[in-house]
Amino acid sequence: MNDAGRRCSSKWLLLPGCVIILLTLSGCWDRREVNDVAVILATGIDKNESGGIELSVQVFVPKKRSGGQENSRSGGGAPSTYVRSATGLTEADAFSKLREMFPRDAIWGHDKILIFSDKVAKEGIRDTVDVKMRFPDARMRLKIFISDGTAKSVLALQPPLEQSTASTLRAMTKLHSVMEVPIKSLAQMLAGKSGAAALPLVKILPSEQPSSPNQSTPFVKGTAVLKDGRMIGKIDDELTRSLLLLRNELRTSILTFAPKEGKGLVSLSLIRSHTTMRPRISDKKWSMTAQINLEARLVESTNAISYRNPQLAKQLEGELSEYVEGQIKNLFQRVQLELKSDIFEFAEIFYRKYPNEWERNKVNWEEKFPEVQVHVQVVSKIVSTGLVDAGVNRPENEVKKK
Repeated sequence: MNDAGRRCSSKWLLLPGCVIILLTLSGCWDRREVNDVAVILATGIDKNESGGIELSVQVFVPKKRSGGQENSRSGGGAPSTYVRSATGLTEADAFSKLREMFPRDAIWGHDKILIFSDKVAKEGIRDTVDVKMRFPDARMRLKIFISDGTAKSVLALQPPLEQSTASTLRAMTKLHSVMEVPIKSLAQMLAGKSGAAALPLVKILPSEQPSSPNQSTPFVKGTAVLKDGRMIGKIDDELTRSLLLLRNELRTSILTFAPKEGKGLVSLSLIRSHTTMRPRISDKKWSMTAQINLEARLVESTNAISYRNPQLAKQLEGELSEYVEGQIKNLFQRVQLELKSDIFEFAEIFYRKYPNEWERNKVNWEEKFPEVQVHVQVVSKIVSTGLVDAGVNRPENEVKKK
């Protein structure tokens, strides 16, 4: 057979393989266009007047564009989200009723925010967490919040900067010194040895337009403290910062206090920190030592002191340590002695080092936890005092340099 015949027969041999490949291609038979689905961005859980569950969802509204500009139907400041709600005896019952309100298939893959109202949180959130963990479309990185008021009112906001409240809250957990609690972490805390948890609190910034109260934005203010799945109290922003410092979750913060020298204030920017928890059981006495090491830089000083002097800078480091230690002790006073909720995970820490002692005392941990003696040790280092000195904007004779 000549070369031309061999090439021709080779092509015919490839034909059956191509046919088989074409038969296995699925194409776009299961495609779902944006116009065919309802994209869920956030979920809110409230209690109605009859005691039932009110489930609210924030739905993304796709906008049509023509020539790079929005047309008159979807432009002109039209909201990019809307809220739908349904009530039921349980969350699953409310969910089934909510599905009947949508003419499109609901897509839950973009649902990244879950908000409980404070009323729901006080009654308990374990059942909702259980439903979400069983739901096949739920993301384990779903961020959890508690609202100071109804969750539906938070979802109904139209933030002026972000597209939705969901994107606003998601951005705040990444950029600010607030708690970030995915549902997987929450489930682990609720099922942990202490059964305690802490969740960020959401409030609504008052609108600058009284005629449009929804033209506002949510913000995180403080932390809710939970015990056995129920909200039992709150802590403010300063105590929240101390809690994040203990949990090695504080990314950035400004520490402001009045030093002993001078009449003004100093502000230091936290650069990095690390906390080590050391448990100890001796003579049937349980204690915990929190060793905190932090580095900061001076960003503002309103007193006439030159911290370029190594001795004065060393003195400021000691006062910074005292300030942080005082804040940590205030946190333990509020949470350990008043709320008696182990959001510090002392139970887990003691169990890892003293498993036998823990097994003998785990039944009485609720009484044992407030009795644990807590010691706080803070070592601070100021790595920079800035490019200018106190004498730049003050007369030389007013500046203390020694």
